[in-house]
Amino acid sequence: MAASLFKWFFPVFLCLPVGRHAPTSLHPLYISVLEINHNAKEKTLEISCKIFTNDFEIALEKLAHTKVDLSDASPNAKKNADKWIADYVGQHLQLKVDGRMVSYHFSGSEKESDGTWSYFQADGILSVKNIEITNSILYDCFNQEINIMHVTVGGEKKSSRLNYPDKLCSMAF
Repeated sequence: MAASLFKWFFPVFLCLPVGRHAPTSLHPLYISVLEINHNAKEKTLEISCKIFTNDFEIALEKLAHTKVDLSDASPNAKKNADKWIADYVGQHLQLKVDGRMVSYHFSGSEKESDGTWSYFQADGILSVKNIEITNSILYDCFNQEINIMHVTVGGEKKSSRLNYPDKLCSMAF
């Protein structure tokens, strides 16, 4: 799942400046990718979110009021980062399935190249006829943010894009 999204956005990644101190004359893209898969057998929503690590660190630092380094794999740093990631995404991503608010829990995170993946799961989702996504990830940091969403239900995949300040989309299956 993660590899397919990276491949889909690889041309975009090549155009982006590297590091926090990229030249300001460039007009970088701020993109997050959200993938939601309904697993009918397990009755779950599997939620994956990829955010550029340097942008994510900026957002997490605002939340944590301290320096955040998502590359630090020490147990204490990883534990803190995972808590901040879960809190941040929980504040900026809400889901409704068939008109009912869905709660989800954090499953883990991993840094991959220039991006950080975070994983969540919602249990007890028997079916999905309509999903409403409120996504404001990185809107608190970048007013050029683009949030791409892919949702797969019963083998049918739908995609949508939200450009700042739009944060609501709905998909019917």
